[in-house]
Amino acid sequence: MNIVADAHIWEVEEAFSTLPGFDVSLNVLEAAGITRKALQDADVLITRSSTQVNEDLLAGTPVRFAATATIGDDHYDKKWLRENGINFANAAGSSTGSVIEYMLTALLELHARGLIALPDITLGIIGAGRIGGRLADICDKLGIRTLLNDPPRARSEGESGFAELGELLSGADILSLHTPLKRNGEDQTYHLLNAERLSRFQGRGIINTSRGTCLDNAALPNWLDGDKRRFAVLDCWENEPAISSTLLAHPGLAIATPHIAGHSLDGKAANTLFVRQALCRWLNVAEEWRMEELLPEASQLINIPCTGDVWRNLHAAATMMYNIGNDDAALRSADLVPEQDIGRKFASFRRHYPMRRSWNQIPVHFLRPDPSTQQLARAIGIKVV
Repeated sequence: MNIVADAHIWEVEEAFSTLPGFDVSLNVLEAAGITRKALQDADVLITRSSTQVNEDLLAGTPVRFAATATIGDDHYDKKWLRENGINFANAAGSSTGSVIEYMLTALLELHARGLIALPDITLGIIGAGRIGGRLADICDKLGIRTLLNDPPRARSEGESGFAELGELLSGADILSLHTPLKRNGEDQTYHLLNAERLSRFQGRGIINTSRGTCLDNAALPNWLDGDKRRFAVLDCWENEPAISSTLLAHPGLAIATPHIAGHSLDGKAANTLFVRQALCRWLNVAEEWRMEELLPEASQLINIPCTGDVWRNLHAAATMMYNIGNDDAALRSADLVPEQDIGRKFASFRRHYPMRRSWNQIPVHFLRPDPSTQQLARAIGIKVV
């Protein structure tokens, strides 16, 4: 069996060089090297989000299984793949925890800077799937009010518990995007937050950790300019990796990161595992790979001195586990290079992203804690010891 795989998939050679009952030939390539010519003998293709998997790439090749080691799969032409009998899979759900940790860290950072006052905000969650739904559950435990907008779920489950997008525009303090990218149709999400909807948004903040093109990046600076209290947190951008230098330099951009919300080591490991499991199901072979054996030992204990402010305590713990400011500073340094090089820097930041462990792998001990600190820490997934 001939497999072509992206070189930047976590432990790609360990995961895909052997399969029970098959003589595997694995060809590991940079994304730019994954071309139709490179796939002339390939049975299986495994990619990341930088590779468009469609007729242009696969027509005339023997590929019969394609998978992306990412949560989203909008870079796959699923209609064409189905019509041509090519099985496909993604790693949906694999890095949900990492994105949730990013979101919570961002909210705590915004609170620490005085941009919001937790828990007294209303968070409008657009897209209540794996990530958005879980975020809503955690917010409920924290005492943060949420408004959920998810038209497909509202149609299938009933409207109770869901709100129209207009309600979020008028009633939420912060909008947080958690939708897939859909360019047309009833539930189109391309430029879901466009100039017209932004003009109706009465809140102060926008967070995007879903798809860059769900938020009109050209319209965002104008919205930010409308009130100096407004802010945005962007992990996903339009036209990645060639992101807008104007937006990156905007003073209203509170946190800017290079599409790494789901990039914890444990999340990337789960991406690989999910794809290998999908491949084994397609081949109808037993799964024998032990991902956990390749992960480093759990991190050392972190001690957090407590103050009388529970949110400051949680922010201190979150920052010790994941310092979002470091990622923000790294991306903003791209603003210092010529504009034509921003895309290269963005891609380099993602490719060489430092190791970050999931919170459940990092033991945290609060020194002289109050009960609320420990209770809320556990509620957001911190491993309190």
